[in-house]
Amino acid sequence: MPSLLTYIRTIFFSVFSALLFHSASLSPYAFGSGKGQFDGPAELPRVYVSSSLAETPSRGRIRSVNAGNNLQQAIDNAACGDTIRLQAGATFTGRFVFPAKSCDDSHWITLRTSAPDSALPPEGQRLTPCYAGVNSLPGRPDFRCSSTENVLARLEFAANGGAGPVVFAAGANHYRFIGLEVTRAPGGAIYNLVSLEPKGTADHLVFDRLWIHGLAQEETTRGLQLGESTYVAIVDSFFTDFHCISKSGSCTDSQAISGGSGSNPMGPYKIVNNFLEAAGENILFGGGPGTVSPTDIEVRRNHMFRPMSWKLGEADFVGGKDGNAFIVKNVFELKNAQRVLLEGNILENTWGGFTQNGFAVVLTPKNQAPNVCPLCRVTDVTIRYNRIQHMASGFMFANILSDTGGASTDGGRYSIHDNILEDIDGKAYKGFGNFALVVSQTPQLHDVSLDHNTAFPPNAILNVGARASGPKIANFVFTNNLVASGQRGIVSTGGGRNNCSFQLERQGGFPKENIGLKDLNAADFASLRQGKIVDHHLRPGSRCKNAGTEGKDLGADVDEVEKATAGVL
Repeated sequence: MPSLLTYIRTIFFSVFSALLFHSASLSPYAFGSGKGQFDGPAELPRVYVSSSLAETPSRGRIRSVNAGNNLQQAIDNAACGDTIRLQAGATFTGRFVFPAKSCDDSHWITLRTSAPDSALPPEGQRLTPCYAGVNSLPGRPDFRCSSTENVLARLEFAANGGAGPVVFAAGANHYRFIGLEVTRAPGGAIYNLVSLEPKGTADHLVFDRLWIHGLAQEETTRGLQLGESTYVAIVDSFFTDFHCISKSGSCTDSQAISGGSGSNPMGPYKIVNNFLEAAGENILFGGGPGTVSPTDIEVRRNHMFRPMSWKLGEADFVGGKDGNAFIVKNVFELKNAQRVLLEGNILENTWGGFTQNGFAVVLTPKNQAPNVCPLCRVTDVTIRYNRIQHMASGFMFANILSDTGGASTDGGRYSIHDNILEDIDGKAYKGFGNFALVVSQTPQLHDVSLDHNTAFPPNAILNVGARASGPKIANFVFTNNLVASGQRGIVSTGGGRNNCSFQLERQGGFPKENIGLKDLNAADFASLRQGKIVDHHLRPGSRCKNAGTEGKDLGADVDEVEKATAGVL
């Protein structure tokens, strides 16, 4: 088994700093919300979306729409403050456009099932397909249905191609959706089930206790395309079957939720307590043209998942109808975003074999070819108290040029702490088997803090790429982590002597402030079974106990991770 290294100082503080990184102390962690609140080097979101029923009132007329009635007419006629009740169990087929109206924070339009509130999970609890009469889906976690009565109303898009069934017209605002199934009929590739009209804006939208899904073997590119929207909440909902088919398909990248491309303000966004499933990326911000960055993005307590049955070679493999696999990329990716909090989530199952190499989390500001987003940035990102499982590699921090040589604006101020990464396996998941890939080309990567994380990569801790002749990665801090050094420790991405890690890779050894342990048994975890950690708590006698720079245990704060992720599965 690869040896363990428990880092209690900045790993590149002394002898390695001349070869690789320049390190400096960072401000202490400060938890909270509002402008000026920081977690290490990263500013936290300044604005959080209010999304409770009490804060989104619809006290006007109730309009009932039964099967066979004209739903679009009901939407067009609804006044601010009205509630449109759709017959539970009925299907409404079409492309429904939600127009701009002069609504405000005291007068929302609510579109919901006619089933009573008592038939749905209480506000704040996640809806599952049980409520649409579906007690299980192959390869997914147990829904634990107490009932399988269908109490949802169904919106279905039946066109061959295009986007629908939910589309927001330019200027649409103050709409809330509750207790609906949003999907598509068989036949043809569908782009977005929920989206804005091209180049349109929308604001104050709440998606609450919905099941939004594609079909098991057909291409549905994404569930919700945020577009150029502001003040949007996606809560307590369930997203499944968003995927593109390799070789024979018409799309190449799929998401449950995506946004971050445009030239109008975007954000704040609230993505809390959802099940999010997609083959490409479960959540993606950026990746298209834009002149502004989405800001103030809260992503908490979500289960980001993809079935292992989508992996070619599995006994229960499922791909497209022609047998080709779905295109799998990463779980959470930012190409254009600012002030992002990723907290208390469970991320699992990603592998390489397509254009990506099975990273769970990717932060890479990208000016997409042909240089359509030179102002794109990824800055002020806090990733804390997450469980990340079953991946080829953990994190990628990469500031790189576009395929046509275009640079983005900025990438840095990342605070990555108290995360538990389990089952990093480059061989099983077709990737590198590393804890993190760190690449600094243009713009210069800066202000990255990796503190109190627990991970056991089989190949290397860090895979590093930066010019030996270029500026050092400023303020890179690696402290208090409990990680395996793997077979290679710290390795270069290539380039020989032109890569700043060339000498380091051959020099070997680590600063004396670090503790070296032989194996998992020497770390003295509370419970091991067949070489796997069952309980990440440390026993009282462990050398890693209270050995951090501030007197805490090395590695992630297990109690805080368990508290933050309780009930997410």
